[in-house]
Amino acid sequence: MKILALETSAKSASAAVVENGMVLASSYQCSGLTHSRTLMPMVEDMLRNSELKAADMDAIAVAAGPGSFTGLRIGVSAVKGLAWALQKPCCAVSTLEGMAENLRHLDDTLVICAMDARRNQVYNALFLADGGELKRLSDDRAIGLNELLAQMQTMNLPAKRVVLGDGAELCHRFLTENGFDCRLAPPMLLRQSAVGVALAAERKGEFIPAEALAPVYLRLSQAERERLARGEAI
Repeated sequence: MKILALETSAKSASAAVVENGMVLASSYQCSGLTHSRTLMPMVEDMLRNSELKAADMDAIAVAAGPGSFTGLRIGVSAVKGLAWALQKPCCAVSTLEGMAENLRHLDDTLVICAMDARRNQVYNALFLADGGELKRLSDDRAIGLNELLAQMQTMNLPAKRVVLGDGAELCHRFLTENGFDCRLAPPMLLRQSAVGVALAAERKGEFIPAEALAPVYLRLSQAERERLARGEAI
């Protein structure tokens, strides 16, 4: 099946089309421009240049979270609109699971997915990559770097440990400074992309109608936290 996927969880934006594990088309941009300005023109250009049509897709996938609140809303809204108009099913993919697809090919390797969640926290999930398979070792969570380190120090982990994601440099620096042996993924595999989202959606095989698609934030926004601190309803 052909799956169109969008990824807007952080600074970069990307789109891809995958069919039976093969990437048919992809587009990636990390220019600092807003996703609301770049995303749909990117999708349209990618499909046109590949002689594909949105109507040819069997499903549409999106990195549903965690990530930037604004970025996630843009990506999810775009997919809901496309899916609704085309009457196609959707797939909500964990941003972290889509990211881990970059390192699926490694053997006996701990994959540490990290996105900067501010306040000395990362959005994180742990996976074991081995033999072309990914085994999830933790749920998606917002976790302090100290807590993440303490948890991993109690686990029976493989000797090879790789950190990736838009918070990878922050996480890697903290872990190595505190004696945890790990390395950064190579630059071309360091950031999340729509290719990983599409591949994860294809393997997941769980599709929902457009109206059921929603972002997954994992924690309240700063504005919501401030309102709660003032005793106001969200």
